[in-house]
Amino acid sequence: MCLYGEGGSNPRLSSTQQAVDLSKADSPFISWPLERVCKETTAWTSGIVFVCDNNSGGIGNIRNYILTCVRYAIEAGAAGLVLPRISTRSEKDLSNLQLGQQGFDYFFDEDHFRQSLQAACPQFTLYDSTNDIPHAPVPFKAEKITPRNFGRRGGCDQRELNKHTGLFGKAFATHIATTADELHLPPPSLQHPRIIRFNWGVQWDWPVFRDGPEFVATYGGLLRFRQDILALGQRAAGYMRQFALQRGGSRAFAGLHLRTENDALSRWPKFDEQSGAYLERAGAMDFRAAYLATGNKTEARKLTVAAAERHGMAVVTKHELLKSHPEDLAALEALTWDQQGLVDFVVLLECDYFLGVSPSSFSMNVAGKRHLQAEGLYTRPWKIGGDGDGRSWLVGKYEQYWEDWLFMYDSLWP
Repeated sequence: MCLYGEGGSNPRLSSTQQAVDLSKADSPFISWPLERVCKETTAWTSGIVFVCDNNSGGIGNIRNYILTCVRYAIEAGAAGLVLPRISTRSEKDLSNLQLGQQGFDYFFDEDHFRQSLQAACPQFTLYDSTNDIPHAPVPFKAEKITPRNFGRRGGCDQRELNKHTGLFGKAFATHIATTADELHLPPPSLQHPRIIRFNWGVQWDWPVFRDGPEFVATYGGLLRFRQDILALGQRAAGYMRQFALQRGGSRAFAGLHLRTENDALSRWPKFDEQSGAYLERAGAMDFRAAYLATGNKTEARKLTVAAAERHGMAVVTKHELLKSHPEDLAALEALTWDQQGLVDFVVLLECDYFLGVSPSSFSMNVAGKRHLQAEGLYTRPWKIGGDGDGRSWLVGKYEQYWEDWLFMYDSLWP
């Protein structure tokens, strides 16, 4: 059931509201929760500019980094924001995360981001690049900070969320004033900007439900995928429906994310654990077709064979699915490895049941976004562990908050 359009605080759909399914890759951006948060920041400081480009990894990491950085910028009252850039990685060695940077449109729809952010937060001046910041230092150099250090954290684990986000704005203002005094700098202004770049690692930093479920459910909508990639993913989802219909008289299909590429951490669930759990559950639900997202071609073949032998289930990847659609296959192959992953993301949002792996930020982003269908704007947090939410289920260990990466459940923007 898809509930809640724009406006209002009543969790029941009124006759004047239009139902919006926020689990869709192209769902409209509902702006009032972000507008509300921006209005709560009363001290917007001209000359404070945030640069949100110190990101790395796949779409799950980069997406959460940008959203978290922008949220900190709002809390700091930074009147300037540079359009984020995307760090790329090697396709041959996925652990090589610093291959260079691409523009915002490497992944995302720039026009959508600009229009949505400016409509909700007109307090921001959005700069195209660091070169466009008035009176920026030459050669350019930003001041680096680590937000979680702006508070007395005591002996807690360094991976823990920043429990001082409510005090960050005041602590940041104190930092600006103190360092200006120490370095004999004038107060920040357009003529004398203070340009802030975070040290790496803030993507799992902000306790997302601090601003309420309606903010969590809508904020991630700022980052819509680039239009051509989004359209390709939607066409692939349509082809997958046709494939499933040919297989068993139903258009329903399962979505699987196999995370066993060469950069997967050693303590994450291995192939046998992931594939075994996926096939057991999908088979028990009587799926005759499944879409597989993975960058490991060898283990994709192993899973495909096992699915056919054990359950009579046909499993296809994006490349196999698009073989009969040459133009779409050519468009897919023109994309980089990480851009192709966005096509997987779109198709997995459209599947009838999703199976992923808990430590993967990609799986968790997909499951979190799908979870929004349940109650729309007022969706409660995903329950860690258990049998999922009826739309998705994630294989993984749910024992140790740190080692099993459970802290990500509290800091992920769906």
